[in-house]
Order: sequence, then structure tokens, then C-alpha cells
Amino acid sequence: MKIVILDGYTENPGDLSWQDFENLGELTVYPRTSLLNRQEVINRLKEADVAITNKTPIDKLTIAASHNLKYIGVLATGYNIVDVETAREHHILVCNIPAYGTASVGQFAIGLLLEICHHIGHHDSAVHKGRWKNNPDWCFWDYPLIELADKTIGIIGFGRIGQTTGKIAAALGMKVIAHDKVENDAGRAIAQYVFLEELFARSDVITLHCPLFPNTQGIINAANIAKMKDGVIIINNSRGALIVETDLADALKSGKVYAAAVDVVSTEPIKEDNPLLTARNCIITPHISWAPKESRKRLMDVAVENLRAFIDGNPVNVVNK
Repeated sequence: MKIVILDGYTENPGDLSWQDFENLGELTVYPRTSLLNRQEVINRLKEADVAITNKTPIDKLTIAASHNLKYIGVLATGYNIVDVETAREHHILVCNIPAYGTASVGQFAIGLLLEICHHIGHHDSAVHKGRWKNNPDWCFWDYPLIELADKTIGIIGFGRIGQTTGKIAAALGMKVIAHDKVENDAGRAIAQYVFLEELFARSDVITLHCPLFPNTQGIINAANIAKMKDGVIIINNSRGALIVETDLADALKSGKVYAAAVDVVSTEPIKEDNPLLTARNCIITPHISWAPKESRKRLMDVAVENLRAFIDGNPVNVVNK
């Protein structure tokens, strides 16, 4: 069995091992494959039985040209980079990793929030540049410093990651409210479920942890921002397209939104004309919520088990049954 990993570097830049994949077949690992060059993808998959991809698209034409392909494993939870319907028509199973980064993504969401509240990186840089030693006062700060206790955090999407974020926020003394189409007892133990309109109206902080579906695309837009408190803080480390970026940039400029922090944007890598790059009080990180070694190791382990289960005839985590 020939296994081809199309873009292995971000999952494993050298601190993990591909050995478990090697034990399952003849393995070829490409650190990167062009996201824009379909022919390169086709050439690399022309003899492959198994394709493993993180962000390299496998579209209809690529699938049609990959005559040996029987299995596509996505090194992520989201699988929109694969034409799953065409894969089904060609009797190719597509499997994803449904849960691996819960702890790290929840932790990162709160990390972004804390950075907004304290601007730790900025003040560290200021000290290293000599501003403290030359300061006439015994301390200084360049931004308002925010205490989170007793403030309300509204979490849109209250699955595993949303609930993890909610637990951390509660530990900081925040009041937690949440909106999700599915409510459960685990969520009720952490938060009060509310309608979306109420969440917008009550929240001092809004975090996004929902999937990207037609009904959630652009959920943070001018109309919904207008329903929020003045000075609201918005955090997004879920999917970039949940936010209409021009609307958020305008709201940051006007001060309606006090600050935002995003680990994801609509097009990745970010384009130089993304309006958030020049927006006031906006933190942007390069889609790294998922990337701690512990999280990537879990992802690797599940990916291997997905493939092993397929080989054994008992596939799991199939998204195109």
C-alpha cells in the first residue's frame, strides 16, 4: 500500500515521527505541496492508494485522475478541502480527526483574551527597550488593563472546545453564557444557554467556537455587531469566514468593538489587503491554536488509527459514508 502525505511539515516539522505510518505501508512524505497547483497534487497521487492531507486541496479533477486512490485522511477536523461527494462516487473513504486539539484551542482562546486585557507582549517589549529603567514612575502601562472577574463571556458554539473555553473563563470568575443548536447537560453545568440575540446583547466578550456552515458564515457582521455592547471584545480561533472582516475592521475603528483577536482569517495565509492587518487594536496570530506538540501528537495518533481501522475493514471517523 502506497501512502502519500502531501503537506507534512506543519503537522511534523521534525519533533514527531512518521514511523507508525511507515509501519502501515510504503510511505512518501512531502513537506509541502502547492495549494494552487492541481497538477502537482495529481502527479504526487498518481500511484497512491492513500492520500494524507492537511490543507492541500483534493478536488474533483484530482480524484478523477488518482486511479489507485482508496482512502483520503485529513489531518484536521475540517474537511472542506476535499470534494467528499466525488470521493464517495469513486468509492474513496474520507476520514477526519474529530477531536484532538480541544485543550490547546480552548487554552489559546483564553490566551488571546488575556493578551488583550494586559498587552503582555507589548509591555515586555517596552521594558526591553529601556522604557522602565528610564521611567519617572515606578510602573507604567500603555493600554487600559482589564480585569475579567464578573464580566460576561458569550460563547457561540458550545461543543468540546467551547465548553473547555467556558470552564477556563469560569475559573477566572467570568459569567458564562452560550449559544448552540444542541444543548446538553455538560454544557448546562458550565453555562447558561441563551438565544443568539441575548448573547450579543449581554456579552462583554464573545468567542467563536462553532463550525463554518452556511448559517454561521459571516455571523459576526455589521448588523450583529450593532446588537452588541459598546466596547465588546471578540475572539475567533475557529474559522476565519465566521467574521465579515471589513465589518469588524470598521467596528474596531469606530470603537464599537474595543478589541479583537483572531487566529484565523478568511484566506490563509493572510493576504496583504486583509482589512484586519491595519485595524485598530486587533491581534492576529497565524492559525496556531492547534499546534502544541501534545495536540499534534494526538492528531498523528488518531490519523494512524483511522488508517489502520480502514485497512482492517472497520473504518472510523468517516465523513462521506
